Amino acid sequence: MCGIVGVIAKSPVNQLIYDALLLLQHRGQDAAGIVTMQGTKCFMQKARGMVRDVFRTRNMRALPGNVGLGQVRYPTAGNAYSEEEAQPFYVNAPYGIVLVHNGNLTNAAAMKQELFDVDRRHINTGSDTEVLINVLAHELERAARDRQLSPEEVFAAVAAVHKRIRGSYAVVALIAGHGLLAFRDPFGIRPLAFGEGVGPNGPEVMVASESVAIVGTGHALTRDVAPGEAIFIDLEGTVHARQCAEKPSLNPCMFEYVYLARPDSVMDGVSVYQARLNLGETLAQRVISTLPPSEIDVVIPIPESSRPSAMQLAQRIGKPYREGFVKNRYVGRTFIMPGQGVRKKSVRQKLNAIEVEFKGRNVLLVDDSIVRGTTSQEIVQMARDAGAKKVYLASAAPPVRYPNIYGIDMPTTTELIAHDRSIEEIREFIGADKLIYQDVAAMKRVVAALNPKLDGFDASCFDGVYIAGEASAEEAAAMAAGRKGGDEDDGSADRGALTLQSAAELA
Repeated sequence: MCGIVGVIAKSPVNQLIYDALLLLQHRGQDAAGIVTMQGTKCFMQKARGMVRDVFRTRNMRALPGNVGLGQVRYPTAGNAYSEEEAQPFYVNAPYGIVLVHNGNLTNAAAMKQELFDVDRRHINTGSDTEVLINVLAHELERAARDRQLSPEEVFAAVAAVHKRIRGSYAVVALIAGHGLLAFRDPFGIRPLAFGEGVGPNGPEVMVASESVAIVGTGHALTRDVAPGEAIFIDLEGTVHARQCAEKPSLNPCMFEYVYLARPDSVMDGVSVYQARLNLGETLAQRVISTLPPSEIDVVIPIPESSRPSAMQLAQRIGKPYREGFVKNRYVGRTFIMPGQGVRKKSVRQKLNAIEVEFKGRNVLLVDDSIVRGTTSQEIVQMARDAGAKKVYLASAAPPVRYPNIYGIDMPTTTELIAHDRSIEEIREFIGADKLIYQDVAAMKRVVAALNPKLDGFDASCFDGVYIAGEASAEEAAAMAAGRKGGDEDDGSADRGALTLQSAAELA
């Protein structure tokens, strides 16, 4: 899970990319990076940490140019603690390419070997992004051999990339001296959209993971990048688009609507906020059929993503909606924290119960999803410690029973509380008096109703159906092994600063 952005403008883009990354910070808190381009020279700053920590004034001054891209990272492949695996990635041939990527390549290990044996390219990290940039570089070199690079050659290269790699990928790349390239996997699993606006000196084009980054920086959302489609924006800001996949279909990741995306985003024609309201409506039906509303005194959301669902559920069952937890906004999201120990320790630092909303009441807690179960266990206990008589828990998503191999941190079944456990066994582990889950079919139906053009969803973590192909045992093992990080040294943001061209050389 990552957030990516790319911009072509008529004025410096460093601040614009920084602002867009702040709007995408929820998609990754482990590392951040920006590359800008001036002429054919690229300038890079990347390091572990939040956007505000990685980019200081001196770093921003060293990022000149009217073209650039950026990424906020949560690692789902490669070393979680390696600054060398923070994005963007760079290769110097052909042309000079810089790339950011959101998703997971399920055949990364095989492609790494193929790149070495056949393409004569060496991969130096465990990151599938380095694999992807080298495949793209190789195909660009083949497509444009002995010719000037034009959109035709770029689209031919992307078509070849689609044929070689498997999994999920939304990509933004800079081709030095030529322009900005964005493309999306043939199933549209990971999100990508673009928008246009007018900056201080003229037109601007922005590509980003979520519409909130586009609209929030003053641009108008044009549309989503279609599954399998490539968009090439030349240095003049002209947008060229081409479908590069043979059989594209639109199957966005359901977990984006359940949890990952900001509620003010619109993805593939679906309002994330409205999707969560709809999930609350159908969850209310499950609650009514399981637990008489007369046994519920109050509905309380577990911040933040569950709020729309909890509000709709409370209205539907005719019970008061109350805020029972106060969130410390200066602690990161527990789901995307590396290490189970860190995750468990952070729950009570992150949330504090308002005792008056719990004392002597039967409370229905509503969460967006239950993945590992440890956070839910802690929160149920917090409600009891605050004086709740009974604690019921409802999940706006169905049980997460299968690993996600397309870019969400659910790599192994052993981490999933719902894998090979009954609802009653999960309830006992969490410690709730009643546990109510969303229905898989109902979830798909109410979200799909918001855009009839959707072909389906990747809901593999709920239903075990892998839309882009299931990973083999060897591939799954390789992905799981690749997630084992090295030294968990925090370090400073400056330690990871990488400069392709120093600012001094501009003089």
